[in-house]
Amino acid sequence: MTRDSIYTSDIHHNGFAFDDKVASVFADMINRSVPGYGQTLQMVELLAHEYAQSGSNLYDLGCSLGAATMALGRGAAGKGAHIIGVDNSPAMVDRCKEMLNNEAVEIRCQNILDTRIEHASVVVLNFVLQFIDKAARLDLLARIHDGLAPGGVLILSEKIAFNDADEQRRQIRLHEAFKRAQGYSDLEISRKRTALEYVLIPETLDVHHARLRQAGFSASHTWFQCFNFVSMIAVR
Repeated sequence: MTRDSIYTSDIHHNGFAFDDKVASVFADMINRSVPGYGQTLQMVELLAHEYAQSGSNLYDLGCSLGAATMALGRGAAGKGAHIIGVDNSPAMVDRCKEMLNNEAVEIRCQNILDTRIEHASVVVLNFVLQFIDKAARLDLLARIHDGLAPGGVLILSEKIAFNDADEQRRQIRLHEAFKRAQGYSDLEISRKRTALEYVLIPETLDVHHARLRQAGFSASHTWFQCFNFVSMIAVR
């Protein structure tokens, strides 16, 4: 695993992009930047085991290097499910295919807003919706809902915001303390925060659950939270 040192240089960074440079260090970057990331992957596997329906499709939307894709495959083993990973970054897709090697999964280079969801029992959006334009989020969730079979689920993980200003500052401080504990310097943290400012747009937990209801899901629950990162499950 190549160590993330992208923001140590003095090179000017014009925003964040899932390009070759990020793809080459992404596994290290997300593990050292997202508290509880490994736990979410373990639970994707467990939830896939519980909810994957025989012969159905399982989607990892915004699959990046395929960590959740592989978790879906492990969880649904023996059920004859078709695993589909989708990402619009050619750099991510190329590396994902290399890492998956001969795994029995389908990887598509495609914008998830253009992806048709059909005959699905489990769909994963693992820290992806936050990068989608706010105006497009409800439509995406509604299409996922409509493509799920009865009893199917969406697993949604996100960085969240807080309405209370003191709580927002506290959670940001704790998240940055987590990143320092993973070896990131204050300069790296500051540069990445600036790069993501207009790319990653978090929302409150209440907004997420309200939108899931609006998209048609019968129920949604928060099953994990660590600082300002959460995972939810929504049921068709």
